[in-house]
Amino acid sequence: MDGQPVDDGRRADGVSRRRLGTAALALGGALALVPFPAGPAAAAPRAAGRTPGGTTLRRGSARQAGLLPGQLRQLVTDAERFLEPSPAHPWYAGAVLLAGRGGTVALHEPIGHAVRYERYDEASDTGVEFPPERRILMAEDTVFDLASVSKLFTSLLAVGRIERGELDLEAPVASYLPAFAGGGKGAVTVVQLLTHTSGFPSWIPLYQEPTHEARLARIWAQELVAQPGTAYLYSDLNLITLQLLLEEVTGTPLDVLLREEITGPLRMTRTRYNPPASWRPRIAATEDSRLPWSGLDRGLVWGEVHDENAFAMGGVAGHAGVFSCAWDLAVLGRTLLNGGVYGGRRILREESVELMFRDFTPEFPGDAHGLGFELYQHWYMGAMATPRSAGHTGFTGTSLVLDPSTDSFLVVLGNSVHPVRSWRSGSAPRVAAADRMARAVPVRPRAGRTAWYSQMASATTATLTLPPLKVPGGGVRLSCALWWDTEPGADPLVLEVSADGEAWQPVPFTTRRPGGEPAEHPEGTAGGYSGRVWHELRAGLETWRGRQVRLRWRYTTDRLYVGRGVYVDAVQVTGGRRALFDERRVRDAARIEADGWVRSAD
Repeated sequence: MDGQPVDDGRRADGVSRRRLGTAALALGGALALVPFPAGPAAAAPRAAGRTPGGTTLRRGSARQAGLLPGQLRQLVTDAERFLEPSPAHPWYAGAVLLAGRGGTVALHEPIGHAVRYERYDEASDTGVEFPPERRILMAEDTVFDLASVSKLFTSLLAVGRIERGELDLEAPVASYLPAFAGGGKGAVTVVQLLTHTSGFPSWIPLYQEPTHEARLARIWAQELVAQPGTAYLYSDLNLITLQLLLEEVTGTPLDVLLREEITGPLRMTRTRYNPPASWRPRIAATEDSRLPWSGLDRGLVWGEVHDENAFAMGGVAGHAGVFSCAWDLAVLGRTLLNGGVYGGRRILREESVELMFRDFTPEFPGDAHGLGFELYQHWYMGAMATPRSAGHTGFTGTSLVLDPSTDSFLVVLGNSVHPVRSWRSGSAPRVAAADRMARAVPVRPRAGRTAWYSQMASATTATLTLPPLKVPGGGVRLSCALWWDTEPGADPLVLEVSADGEAWQPVPFTTRRPGGEPAEHPEGTAGGYSGRVWHELRAGLETWRGRQVRLRWRYTTDRLYVGRGVYVDAVQVTGGRRALFDERRVRDAARIEADGWVRSAD
């Protein structure tokens, strides 16, 4: 049941997830993009294996990828913890982790088992294991049921048809599929299918219908639960409908389109619908599928699609059913980061890829969505989340995250419904891996060899406090370099002042990024995404003339997710022409009180 609201630990607690971006239009098959500032991808190292036809992947070291080796090692250690009870049961029986930057795959690590449990014992809430000789360890090339990550492939195929002028994003779906207008759906457009704003319910049990025709009739008659364009409601029915639309427009089955337009050109040899029986020993098992937790009694699902609706549709569906391995998904991710080309083989124009990564849903804060891709989602992207980070998850435990700002990519493939779906909830392993991957991208100090770093702990407060300073009659000015990337609306950074060390007040300040205009922070706070570049900070303390005060930065995180954190460097306080405090002076630097902050050279 891959599209139900509970899937993938999807946020249901109402906590805000920031949305940024401006919708783009594609009318009459022609793409019309609103310009947007490029992310700082130039900060990434020159990619190995670069060719005129797009960067290709090769294995290499963390250093060759411009990543920190210790953080990648810790990524694996963190992932292994979820093989143990977390908290009551393992989150997955095993996983394959792949991470890289530019053209270098710096981490490709299997952990745990691809096949461990023969069945689930409901009475004791335990998994009955296969004998040791029948268990199968994870391997680098283990193939997984991708579940909802399959939606990305359907979306790519749809955008390809937009390029060709065969689909119009703003056209009603019923103009291609007249029967779709049933149930009051005549106004639903193609773009609303791709962005989950059609108003469809999240899921219906199509597998209960005995024939393909009956399933189609149920979709045609299905009524909406919201008016088109008025709500973001994640729904498998959007992508199932998009499959029917593609097959109608092209006259070609979805699995053939996948092979001819994506996996064939990109030579993704281990990606397909309905893998053959010969692949089974290299496929990760999923669930002991039985009532009441599953919609169908199938026993151990292994080598066949897990999703009930996709299974009823013969294994080929727009919302689920694609099987793949970590390397193939990395090739797909690299292709998109390249702008639609890989090794001389182009599957999309660059402007089409930009369209997929553009936020079409700014009116629904926290649910930023491109064409098929989810954007800026801390709940599984962790600290890799930026306004341009794109990805998707799958109910079986899979995920792909692409960060154009650092030219990095992360694949986490786990069999988290093995032996049963109730053993895991949320996305803690995905977040942990993404946090480590984000931390592996270094932030170089603005001046000198090290900078103060807040670290990335959740549910904590970190303070960086200057020694007591006497404010002269003319007042003082604080200056420093500041770098921040925090969970929007949740984890504030505050510059504060106190005369007694007990009562603290915010200090208004101004920041300026390279080549940018000054940005005012009248409340003394900063947060969210700042471009992952250093900003120059300026603040005045004229109202505190003649008093002895202390200044501090306070960074507070909630219990859920964190961004990449905060860096402070080159701190200086001046009164007139005199430096009252200068971090470059050893005696001054030694007087800084750091609670939760560390010196970092990255």
